[in-house]
Amino acid sequence: MAQDSQTLRGDGISAVIVGQGAELVSLRDAQGFEFLWQAGPEWRRHSPVLFPIVGRLKGDQLRHRGRTYPMTQHGFARDKPFTWEERGPRSSTLVLTDDADTRAHYPFAFRLAVTYTLDRQQLGVTFEITNTGDEPLPASIGAHPAFNWPLLPDLPKEAYRLTFAEAEPAPIRRLKDGLLLPVARPTPIEGKTLPLSERLFDDDAVILDSPASTRVRYAADHGPAIEMSWQGAEELGIWSKPGGAPFLCIEPWHGIASPADFDGEFSEKPGVMLIEPGAKRSLGYRISLEQGRR
Repeated sequence: MAQDSQTLRGDGISAVIVGQGAELVSLRDAQGFEFLWQAGPEWRRHSPVLFPIVGRLKGDQLRHRGRTYPMTQHGFARDKPFTWEERGPRSSTLVLTDDADTRAHYPFAFRLAVTYTLDRQQLGVTFEITNTGDEPLPASIGAHPAFNWPLLPDLPKEAYRLTFAEAEPAPIRRLKDGLLLPVARPTPIEGKTLPLSERLFDDDAVILDSPASTRVRYAADHGPAIEMSWQGAEELGIWSKPGGAPFLCIEPWHGIASPADFDGEFSEKPGVMLIEPGAKRSLGYRISLEQGRR
């Protein structure tokens, strides 16, 4: 494991965090079973932090007060080294602040703190964004954890499903070239259940832009399972690489890709939160591990 990392250990759970991107890179139960995707060739990430945007901006350009700034998909936080503010046995906090490099892409002052905490087979993750500048801070943030799919290698992918806490009848959104298509599509969720298959992701991510639920369970009829809950997020993305890959991402977001026809000020983009000078916004999610029969 990389030197710039911290292993957290709790009751029946362990997690490894690295300073680069404040990224979760391992999540195991008491038996050492790995739930998290291990960044294979299909996708070289584990659980990136998406900030200050979620998805893409049109032309990969951020517009602010008549100027444009280059901004790649999902923002720069996932590729920046964070500073360790706390490194405890069960909890760690990492911090990213603006500098000359970030301001060349995102002309705002900010402080982003990411805290990981273990408790009884659960991992809690909190994002806290502070506006350290003197003008409103437009920002989006999202989680992007990838879990092994299937969790048990002897089960087919189609044995797995997502079960939401509430029925999800609303239409979903889709992307083209990373941008949000204008027309919503009928949901593939059947009541509370989304059957999983590789073909589900032929058109990229499944996006719930107004989910009724704040909790979902990822499981087959037997074996390990995951329950994921979130607070403060307004959208949910579900993704695996089109064409097939052995991982499934469950992504609570506050923010969304630019609509294909949006080319305006970043502060006016749908999904962007505005944080007043000196104010903070906190969002988070929790992953609960279930061992199950193997």
